[in-house]
Amino acid sequence: MKIIIPGGTGQVGTVLARAFHGDGHEVVVLGRSSKPAAWRVVQWDPTALGEWAKELEGSDVVINLAGRNVNCRYTWKNREEILQSRVVSVRTVGQAIARASRPPAVWLQASTATIYAHRYDAVNDERSGVIGGNEPDAPKAWRFSIDVATAWERALDEASAGGTRKVKMRSAMIMSPDRGGIFDTLLALVRRGLGGTAGDGRQYVSWIHEHDFVRAVHWLIEREDVEGAVNLSSPNPLPYKDFMAALRRAWGTRIGLPATRWMLAIGAFLMRTETELVLKSRRVVPGRLLQEGFSFKYPDWQKAAEELCTRWRLERIP
Repeated sequence: MKIIIPGGTGQVGTVLARAFHGDGHEVVVLGRSSKPAAWRVVQWDPTALGEWAKELEGSDVVINLAGRNVNCRYTWKNREEILQSRVVSVRTVGQAIARASRPPAVWLQASTATIYAHRYDAVNDERSGVIGGNEPDAPKAWRFSIDVATAWERALDEASAGGTRKVKMRSAMIMSPDRGGIFDTLLALVRRGLGGTAGDGRQYVSWIHEHDFVRAVHWLIEREDVEGAVNLSSPNPLPYKDFMAALRRAWGTRIGLPATRWMLAIGAFLMRTETELVLKSRRVVPGRLLQEGFSFKYPDWQKAAEELCTRWRLERIP
């Protein structure tokens, strides 16, 4: 297959490109700058059509991951960049697909499990899940993430892509041992003795092991009858307190200092990020994947954390 990955120079794009390239597929990553890689990286402008659009001719799959990193302070400027980088890139990719004489068969569009409500009482799947934004116990500042996610998906719905099948990948946190990823960040806390409870620790963490994420993307490509929103997450989200305890066990340490809400607020300010990334309860399950018989290699966090810690050690420690 020929697979085009707009915005694929980050961690998630690297996970996918590495896997597809390793399987012998032709991978073309579209990035703002050309970076050395085992696959082809083509420079693109996500705000306008250009020579890069020719790469879509005769391609089989487009996986659009473009969007500014949300791990930052939500200043007005950053908010605008986060929103526009997602919506505009979707529109541009849609225009390129619409103009192609031989368009791709499927367009997999990044979305996020953050679109669902902050809740503890029940799981969020694609059928019965509650879209967030009106929770009485969630800070008003968290509404921004919901607005971005819904605008992102609406842009895909509005894009004219002819016969190209469109899928919204509502992904949970993708866990891989790569530098700078979410697992690397969480493990850094554990290694420093800081990986304890955050807030009251009841907030649910939704996650997916990178191998299952790649397998699920393969599944979405192959399943010609699947379109619309699909949750890409483990079937077993768990409270933050239990999530970090399992990670400490996997690493082999018992110490994990807790952090109260005010401590998190100070830390987030100093690290120029937002506490929402830690405190929002994301109790998301992959209803459609499970219903269709998708089998997870790492359905439970303890085994996943052990595998990830082993690989992290092999890649970092001589």
